[in-house]
Amino acid sequence: MKLEPLRLEPQLVHRIWGARSLAPLFPKKQNLAEPVGEAWLTGNECRIANGDLAGRALGEAWRAMPAAIAGTRMDRQKPFPLLVKFLFPEDILSIQVHPDDEYARKHEAATGWSGKTEAWHVLAARDGAYVRVGLLPEVTPELFRQAIADGSAERCLRHLPVECGDTIFVPAGTVHTIGPGVVLCEVQENSDLTYRVFDYNRTDASGKPRELHVEKALAVTRFGEQLGGKMPRQRKEQPGMIETKCVECPYFSVERWDFAVAAQRAPAPERFELLVTLDGRGSLHWRDGRFDYERGQLWMIPAALGEYRIDPAQPTSLLRTLVP
Repeated sequence: MKLEPLRLEPQLVHRIWGARSLAPLFPKKQNLAEPVGEAWLTGNECRIANGDLAGRALGEAWRAMPAAIAGTRMDRQKPFPLLVKFLFPEDILSIQVHPDDEYARKHEAATGWSGKTEAWHVLAARDGAYVRVGLLPEVTPELFRQAIADGSAERCLRHLPVECGDTIFVPAGTVHTIGPGVVLCEVQENSDLTYRVFDYNRTDASGKPRELHVEKALAVTRFGEQLGGKMPRQRKEQPGMIETKCVECPYFSVERWDFAVAAQRAPAPERFELLVTLDGRGSLHWRDGRFDYERGQLWMIPAALGEYRIDPAQPTSLLRTLVP
């Protein structure tokens, strides 16, 4: 199988809290008939755009990938390990929490999903933008249950103002919500397990309140010390290039590159890399060829590709993520 970077086509997901314009990441997606909340970049149904696997869905193609693409330590009998997506909230998300892997194995085996630890990188934020991540220290299970019942659950969460460039870590078991007016890139375990505890009394298209999962949520929620929140920015600067370490956990590592000069890298043979282009355009070079890139794309870099070079025609920002 030919070794070359693989570009994945995004899958747009309608959400009640989403936006009707996805510009500037997707400038052709404006004045949409329905609000789009998420653009999945590595969903199981995302199609590969080039190479020998062109046209195949990632979930199916992953099982057929040789170690030269996936990496020598990746288990292709399990689902693709990471779900990367853009989020476009124009309304506040539900107050929610995700289970860990152990709870998902015991109680959600029929769904096929794992637990869900995630991180958000802020790409744009209007004045006053915020997220709520983690419970306040004084919140007990009894107090939280009562707050859910009387509609005041939001006041139990830590309020975090956010700005462009922030990264927020949300480990499984952390209650959270996202306010309107931000655009995020989310990196997470490949799971869509979400337990809602409060949804601001919204209804779906048929006029029915969306389902809540209070008992499951209380079973997985972490009380007391909170492990999530805003991550410190660890920057390394050199002429024309800034590298920022965003977050590292057992499931994924994420760093941001902002550069106006050529950047040269080589993946480790143990694992593939994912590059998400946030801004700019240019070309991606490797020993046997080149591709042009632009904002809003995700590229999978094969583990055995060898050295590759990114030549920016415009100043470029991207996220590089991999499985540690």
